[in-house]
Amino acid sequence: MKTKFINGVSSSPSMSLGLLVTENSLEVQPNTENDCKDIIRPDEPDQQTKHKAYLWCKEFLHGAWKSLTEDEFKITIIRGGLSNMLFLCALPDQISSDGDEPRNVLLRIYGAILQMSCNKGEPSQSNKENHFQGAEAMVLESVMFAILAERELGPKLYGIFPQGRLEQFVPSRKLDTEELSIPSVSAEIAEKVAKFHGMRMPFNKEPKWLFGTMDKYMNQVLSLTFTRESHIRMFTKLMSCNLPQEIEGLKNLLEATHSPVVFCHNDCQGGNILLLNGREDSDRQKLMLIDFEYSSYNYRGFDIGNHFCEWMYDYNHDKHPFFKVHTKNYPTKAQQLHFYGQYLSEFDKGFDNLSSADQLKLKEKMVEEVNRFALASHFFWGLWAVIQARISAIEFGYMEYAMARFDAFYDLKKKLGV
Repeated sequence: MKTKFINGVSSSPSMSLGLLVTENSLEVQPNTENDCKDIIRPDEPDQQTKHKAYLWCKEFLHGAWKSLTEDEFKITIIRGGLSNMLFLCALPDQISSDGDEPRNVLLRIYGAILQMSCNKGEPSQSNKENHFQGAEAMVLESVMFAILAERELGPKLYGIFPQGRLEQFVPSRKLDTEELSIPSVSAEIAEKVAKFHGMRMPFNKEPKWLFGTMDKYMNQVLSLTFTRESHIRMFTKLMSCNLPQEIEGLKNLLEATHSPVVFCHNDCQGGNILLLNGREDSDRQKLMLIDFEYSSYNYRGFDIGNHFCEWMYDYNHDKHPFFKVHTKNYPTKAQQLHFYGQYLSEFDKGFDNLSSADQLKLKEKMVEEVNRFALASHFFWGLWAVIQARISAIEFGYMEYAMARFDAFYDLKKKLGV
């Protein structure tokens, strides 16, 4: 089967919709005992989803979309999103454009994990408060998306509604994991991340997001039960590690680690970095960051450490668990210093005027900062994946991924001697 790429995710089949969070309680479909190793995934969504998508496109888009019939409407499931459901909606070839309306748009429908937890980090609220904060967070995320679009730092926004949004289709493909280590690509990612960190956004600037969300995830994990045998085994193993104690130790370590608070992407992995069509051979400005659902004011070290962790995980696999781990691909110190040099050159306008020795001192300081925060990346996405294993309708080996991230957490902890 040939694979197309739309806004950085491949258009191979994915799963259909179905899960929402209401009043912060999880509505989940029961697990089946079948581990579903060889699932056939449809190209098109179910009829109800297709109907809703048609209505959203008709209501929010202009030109030929207004007179489009439901029979003419084209929609394809896009595989690759791990937090949201993604679809490509298109006008058929036989229908002419009326003006400057887009012929293709990306439909993003928010996943349950985002509706539950992205309230920017207040862990101990009532269910009712959490429900409204979760809704507020989705509004803030749409505002952020619109600001980035206006600054030409992300795709255009065509429509927002409570369940999701319609975005610009960007002719592109996502970066493959192994491309993250190409020096020129890494340099441009460092530059893009530095520009992101330099933005002033109209959001709470206290760094509550990281541990606020982790505490919320931890509380949710402790309340989960599983029925699938393989999940029970893995979950039991995780629970034997005393994760609440680990998270307290991690907090203490990072509180003692200096890291500037900046506006962070928080999910800078290959699938969220687009290689723009026609720019593949350019030395600069060939990449675009997308997917800002987790973005917030946070510690710089987390954003960069999280990106480095993503060098190890390849999500481009068609069979369960739909990812592979390559631990040896974590960036070497030389690769990290290369990234920090490009980052600081963009982020700190006085950096280029320093002597080589002083530049190296600043880069060396970032080594400890970033690698300590990489621990938080493994822990954060490990908890996230356990919850996803229980609530997500996306076909992905979330529990296996959780185990991989916690294995990496303990490996890195040992290497750092903390």
